[in-house]
Formats: sequence, C-alpha cells, structure tokens
Amino acid sequence: MSERRPAPTVGQVVLGRRLQELREEAGLGRDEAARALRVAAATIRRMETAEVALKIPYVQVLLEAYGVPQAEADAFVSLAEEANRPGWWQRFHDVLPEWFSLYVSLEGAARIVRSYEPHFVPGLLQTEDYARAVLRAGTIGKTGPEVIERHVSLRMERQRLLERAEPPHLWVIMDETVLRRPVGGRGEVMRDQVDRLLEFAERDRITLQVAEFASGPHPGTYAPFTLFRFAEPELPDMVFTEYLSGALYLDSRTEVAAHLEVLDHMSAVAASAERTKKILRELREEL
Repeated sequence: MSERRPAPTVGQVVLGRRLQELREEAGLGRDEAARALRVAAATIRRMETAEVALKIPYVQVLLEAYGVPQAEADAFVSLAEEANRPGWWQRFHDVLPEWFSLYVSLEGAARIVRSYEPHFVPGLLQTEDYARAVLRAGTIGKTGPEVIERHVSLRMERQRLLERAEPPHLWVIMDETVLRRPVGGRGEVMRDQVDRLLEFAERDRITLQVAEFASGPHPGTYAPFTLFRFAEPELPDMVFTEYLSGALYLDSRTEVAAHLEVLDHMSAVAASAERTKKILRELREEL
C-alpha cells in the first residue's frame, strides 16, 4: 500500500493554479499537455489542483511546452522546489488529520484570518490547559493522554504565527456561549483563558468580538467557519468549515462571497472590540 501523501502546501496550490493559467494561455487542453509528458490527462489535472506534488522534471517540460520564457521558467522551478518542502506541521502527521493539514498550511500563509466560533475559544487563542480540557472532553474522539498531549503541542506550535514580526490579522467573532460554557470547570482554567483573551485583545493585529445573546439570532449560527485571505494574487479567498468527521474547503466566488457577507453582517451586530474587552473584564470578575 502506498504511503498517504501529506496535504498540499499553499505554494503547491498557488503554483498548480498558475500552471493551469499558463496552459490555457498557451491554448492547450489537458490532453495536449499530457502528450508532452507522455502521461494521462488526469496527471495534468492532479498537478493543477495540487493533488500531487510538483515533479520538477514534469514542470520543466510543461513550461517549455507552454512557451514560458526561460527566466520566468527558472523562477517558477525555484518556487516549485520551495513549495515541495514539507511544512513544520508534518512533524505531527501521527495526530494531524489529513483534512486539517491544509488548514494549518493556509493559516500560516494567510494575510487575514477571519473566523466565527460558536462553541469554543479558537485554537490560536487557547491556553494549554483550556486546549487540554477541550480535547479531553472528546472533541477528537477517544484517545489516550499521550495523543492528547501531541494535539496540545500542535495547537501551541500553531500559535507561533501570532508572534511573527508581521503576523496575519486575526479577526474572530465568538458567540457568548463560548464564554459561558465552562471548560475545565469555572475555576482556574477559565480564568486563565479569559486573561489570555484580554491580552490578545490589546494586540494591533487581533480583533475580538462577542456575539451577545441579547443581539438575538444571526446568519452564522449554522457552524463554525474560517475565511482566509492571502497576499498572493494567484490565490483566491478560501473558506474552511468543519463537521464531525471532516471538513470542506470552499473557493468558489459565490460560496466565499456568501460567507464574507455573513461575517460582515455579524461584525456589524456583534459587540465592538472595545465592548468585548468590557465583557471579558466583567466575566473575569465573575470567575
């Protein structure tokens, strides 16, 4: 049995799309491109959709067939070599679900990360003890303590992107339920988590809002989701939404626009960033 291929890196997704654009600009169909490589047309499709790694010899032949100037081709090959390097998260392949690997790659490459969370504090903002309590509650299934600790380590490693010199802008809308649901009891775990949220709320590139009970129902109540926006013009906005045993990645303009409209609506009716700080401070006193 062949080894499962890790989820693609964002670089592979971007370059796959660019390969498709170059092929179309050259006026070639996938069958014609496949003949240049002496492979099936499905191989071209898998390269363009990042279902397979970018084999450098294949890339070089295709770029020549598409009439790409040598300087541009050399630059493309260099980017492909970089994109094929494993991401840091692949060290956690033993506990990282295949469907979540791409999420971690997108998260690390995004310029803006906007999310709606109805159940728990988002992973990027969790304390270790809060994360451990959530995982122990069974959100990842019945696992032993060693596996749970690996998941906690992965979650803490993900948070390093917020410490970069130029971190992404993280904009989170949480239902008030997130703050009212006790995790690890209503003692030290929740107090420390609220303290952490107050710290994050003071950062320039982190925006926190709470959708209060008093504001009533809103269009985002179906499920948690995250919208990624990238600096690379080749990569469109993408939406991630999770369900019990997997996830969906959406990049069609219609679906992304619908989720963006919901986020904009919720941000307008949710508590402002300043009021959210007040809510957190009042909750901290209650705890």
